[in-house]
Amino acid sequence: MIPWINIAILIVASIIFTVFYVKSVKPATLERKIGASAYKKCTTYRLVASYGMGIVFINYILYFFFPLPINFPVVFPWSWWVSALIALFLAVPSLFLMTKGVKDAGEETMTPKREHKMYGGIYEKIRHPQALGEFPLWWVIAFLVHSPFLVILSFAYVPIWYYFCIAEENDLKIRYGKAYEEYCNRVGFWIPK
Repeated sequence: MIPWINIAILIVASIIFTVFYVKSVKPATLERKIGASAYKKCTTYRLVASYGMGIVFINYILYFFFPLPINFPVVFPWSWWVSALIALFLAVPSLFLMTKGVKDAGEETMTPKREHKMYGGIYEKIRHPQALGEFPLWWVIAFLVHSPFLVILSFAYVPIWYYFCIAEENDLKIRYGKAYEEYCNRVGFWIPK
């Protein structure tokens, strides 16, 4: 019973963080409806999304102890050390991109502000370094818990993170106008131009 509850919570938390993260990247759109308080509301949405992601992280760890009783391998056929090396191989560039993106975005990472200017740094190479660094971390966790099921499940987060980026870009076009459109023409989405 515990494995099914864990997966159910994982799915619900994934839905919650998806909904709230998408809401959090639309402050300019929301501002048109409710005014300047939209930015504060989007900060709250971002926090809720972050808590949801934290719950999913915990669900991944719990899956190691409570795998689903289904006809699917519980662990990979190789030693855990091979999975750990794969995780490390994925984690190093992912954490670099995410950390650099957070640093260059500054407080805007968690707290959208109307007066914030467009980012520099790594954002002059790719438009979404945080997203590109974040979604592979689900595979990192899945490999660290040595779970083929979680590795496959983690593919579901790729379109979710892609959608996050599209939703954010739509709002940034409202927020920064032509300057953002020119930026998109100059800088690659996930791959440098």
